[in-house]
Amino acid sequence: MNPLAQELNELIAKDNPRVLEMLSDLGRNLFFPRGILTQSAEAKEKAHKFNATIGIATEDGGPMYLQCIQDKLGAFDPKDIYPYAPPAGKPELRKLWREKMLRENPSLQGRQFSNPVVTNALTHGLAIVADMFIDAGDHLVMPDMMWGNYNLTFSVRRGGVIRKYNTFTETGGFDVAAFKSELRKTADEKGKALVLLNFPNNPSGYTPTEAEGQAIVEAIVEVAESGCNIIAVTDDAYFGLFYEDSLTESLFGRLANLHPRVLAVKLDGATKEEYVWGFRTGFITFAAGASGQDDLLTALEKKTMGIIRATISNCPHPSQTFVIEALRSADFLAQKASKYQTMKGRALKVKEVLDRGEYADAFSYYPFNSGYFMCLKLKTVEAEKLRLHLLDKYGVGAISIGSTDLRVAFSCIAEEDIPELFSLIYQAVKDIE
Repeated sequence: MNPLAQELNELIAKDNPRVLEMLSDLGRNLFFPRGILTQSAEAKEKAHKFNATIGIATEDGGPMYLQCIQDKLGAFDPKDIYPYAPPAGKPELRKLWREKMLRENPSLQGRQFSNPVVTNALTHGLAIVADMFIDAGDHLVMPDMMWGNYNLTFSVRRGGVIRKYNTFTETGGFDVAAFKSELRKTADEKGKALVLLNFPNNPSGYTPTEAEGQAIVEAIVEVAESGCNIIAVTDDAYFGLFYEDSLTESLFGRLANLHPRVLAVKLDGATKEEYVWGFRTGFITFAAGASGQDDLLTALEKKTMGIIRATISNCPHPSQTFVIEALRSADFLAQKASKYQTMKGRALKVKEVLDRGEYADAFSYYPFNSGYFMCLKLKTVEAEKLRLHLLDKYGVGAISIGSTDLRVAFSCIAEEDIPELFSLIYQAVKDIE
């Protein structure tokens, strides 16, 4: 093992040896090299005559660039667009995002958590978690209504075993009992579990109620008390899009500093929250099982920088600059509130249309109260057959999930078009019947 990795592991063990046990073999071997980047950083401070360290081209005291590109980006200083961004992301962006997290998650007040590290959006953050914490055979506990890409990220890439539980009870609430039962089984079998909490959920569009959220946290504490190490990951991709009767903050705040055997990891980003999907700007943030563990958080941050350095080197600089400008803008909150109202209007319109009962013989719908999506539960036809028929005859696209579920992204349907959308889906069901 590299001495730098060993040094980081010792810092983790000193503050909380349980977290060291949670790391994968790769995670334990990760470190951030003291090589070219370190020397370049030192030169940036002291090389007042010539700086011949970093691999970019310069001209007239700044980065070299093509004018045909700069003509389209004239509002931005070339130094904020063209050079490499730091491996952990631009310091100002990390600071602004941390402030945003504290503002929007009151339960984080007084908790100790790391500075957010910039990722190449949420999927990259998930891959970092998989690399750092999952070895072949490790268990991941998640609901049966889950984003399909988790399978590629955790199972195909890292050999993790996904253990599913029922998402909803028969009465339509989040099935906390099923979650707790599956987590207990994993605790008994492995002594370690990665719990993935994706709210608002993709594909169902559901966020737990206040009571359900508290019950989830209590279940995690109870299982941790039994001796299980738990990596509790909140995939907050659609954070802030809460429309009805749900938590309005991330469970990360309640999981932070909760128990020595619980490491909370928050994945979020501007990607969907700020409607900048193609910018690919996300964040990963850690909170250990207690406060006063600065060395542990620093070590996890450096291991994260190490895996970033080893895979993509660093995240795109221009998009980080664009997000900084948005977060600083006096119009940011008002414009975001306007888009929220549009999204909420679409979600509530879907419920209004489906609650009329006109389509009850063909499908019902799973509970949804947030996010981008909702799911129909088909009663008489197969989901994939319906999906293809909708495309071929009506030019309507939706996503089939399993044999009975059809995911509809109301996020990309204008409110006035929602009645027609579900009318066409109903007609397509009748065609097949």
